[in-house]
Amino acid sequence: MKIRTTTLGLVSALLLPAVGHAQEVTLKVAHFLPPTTPMHAKVIAPWCDKIAAESQGRLKCQIYPAMQLGGTPPQLLGQVRDGVADVVWTLPGYTPGRFPMTEIFELPFITTTHEPSARAVWDFVQANASKEFAGLKPIAVWANGPNILHMRDKEIRSLEDLKGIKVRAPSRLGTKLLAALGATPVGMPVPQMTESLSKGVIDGALIPWEVVPPTKAHELTKFHAESGVERAMTTATMIYVMNQKKYDSLPDDLKKVIDANSGREFSAWVAAQHVAADAVGRDMTIARGNKVYSIPADEMTRWEQAAKPVTAEWIKEVTASGADGQKLYDDAVALVAKYSAAR
Repeated sequence: MKIRTTTLGLVSALLLPAVGHAQEVTLKVAHFLPPTTPMHAKVIAPWCDKIAAESQGRLKCQIYPAMQLGGTPPQLLGQVRDGVADVVWTLPGYTPGRFPMTEIFELPFITTTHEPSARAVWDFVQANASKEFAGLKPIAVWANGPNILHMRDKEIRSLEDLKGIKVRAPSRLGTKLLAALGATPVGMPVPQMTESLSKGVIDGALIPWEVVPPTKAHELTKFHAESGVERAMTTATMIYVMNQKKYDSLPDDLKKVIDANSGREFSAWVAAQHVAADAVGRDMTIARGNKVYSIPADEMTRWEQAAKPVTAEWIKEVTASGADGQKLYDDAVALVAKYSAAR
């Protein structure tokens, strides 16, 4: 009996540390911008700190900014699906065709301000786009701030001013929008934009204000045309997602920590951080002496009319795939209106 008791005690002593160690999880979190950028400093790092605190240190992050796990920004989606990374922040627009429903919020003149639009994106994705997230657990989905025109040398005041102008496009639908407005769209991820502007490969870029400081766009452009209407000319949808198998492997109490820091309100909180970042980018640009101006509402009405074929084409494409494109569009518009009215 004594030998048996001693043996059990030794076995227990050997097993307990292993069990305790198994409960501690380090998540590899990857994204494509430097650690000085708002998404890293104001969203990802605080999220990691929060899940660490709420799990009593059992959930930790190892953050890999600026593609430190290798590859290019469009490969982030594959990295998280394959388990190279456990969590990534990326843009569906970097992988055209993979998120046909989620990209609806990149259509022209559909979103309003940051937080209402984020709540609308979350609800829409939950109701209509779950298949697009196969193998992934959405932590947050949202749209960034209004994308506006930042131009090197030419002041854009009308549709006619855009004719033939080479402009960096943020997404597939951003490309279609710029083409509909008469510009020559050039698609590229944000990290490539700085060099393209400095070398004159592009004449301008369609980006939100928050992207200006980390890319030094305010040093490479002189004119910045904001929209004179509430609805954004276009935005970029963004996703913060976790590998589903990694999530499923967590014990229930750690899953609850992730769940408590995911969802509609977390998406809105993330979007709210873009508000402050947009203000910083705008203020920095004005302080440099660049010209920031608003295109009048009556001229923007012309832009909206010119952009309507982009929406019509999206509805046609989605309907051809077997979904009701018009209903999906109407639902997205209604969600934005619902949450915008509740501000």
